[in-house]
Amino acid sequence: MRNKFIEKLVIEAEKDDSIILIVGDLGFNVIEPFSEKFPDRFFNAGICEQSMASMAAGMASEGHKVFIYSIANFPTFRCAEQIRNDICYHNLDVTIVSVGGGLAYGNLGYSHHAIQDYGLMRLFPEISILSPGDPIEVDKLFAYILNDSSPKYLRLRKAGEKNYSNKNGNISAGKWSKIKYGNSIFLTTGYGLEIAQRLIKGNEKFSNFGIYTCPIWGPKYNKLQEDQINQFDVVISVEDHMKDCGFGSWLNESCKSNNVKNKLYNSYLDKSVIGKVGSEDFLLENFKIDY
Repeated sequence: MRNKFIEKLVIEAEKDDSIILIVGDLGFNVIEPFSEKFPDRFFNAGICEQSMASMAAGMASEGHKVFIYSIANFPTFRCAEQIRNDICYHNLDVTIVSVGGGLAYGNLGYSHHAIQDYGLMRLFPEISILSPGDPIEVDKLFAYILNDSSPKYLRLRKAGEKNYSNKNGNISAGKWSKIKYGNSIFLTTGYGLEIAQRLIKGNEKFSNFGIYTCPIWGPKYNKLQEDQINQFDVVISVEDHMKDCGFGSWLNESCKSNNVKNKLYNSYLDKSVIGKVGSEDFLLENFKIDY
């Protein structure tokens, strides 16, 4: 996903000289296509994420479309105050790009496991959460990113993701995209798309389930969820995040009707994953389904 992101960013920067990329002293062997082509619009803020966020806010306030890029928790938790006060308070056009969402950096341990980031970012009512499930969705999300001038959180995995999405059609904020139809469905965001595919293949109970994705969500789109849930017999949300304050939690909070809530179940990472180190697949053994 990160390679697709840089590929698209270069294409769009060729057409729009307001686009700026700031990194936190990482991304090497990935960001060079941008840094080498647009050296005057590329900045390395060093290992100082707070400054990176404030730099982005200042540049965005002068009319630039700014992307800040770092691994997992670093552009989120380390600079939460600057996101809140500098970026969101002024509703600026900054896209916070987090690479290695979920357990993608499993072997690097808890410091690199982004499993509470949704909870932090959806606290800010100005932010839209962009969580693509495959490179095709990364590609499609750029139309939204380029047309929206408010703060955004783009949560990418790392590399090697399979493509499941249909190349045709667009992504709409707060709306679900169909991967496979069913009367009962898995509703995924981010790497939940891959997890849902595995659940269907590995459990006969889910063999007839459909899959839909929700790559753009957050506080702005609560009102759109209840009607979509009501179109199905069962909806099971799927995410590589803790249960509390995650995607499924947001869906539950979006529903007012108990009849709709009764159709909604969640799957998520169990808290027992905290403190464990290993491959992503090993860590996903701590995955739970409330159904």
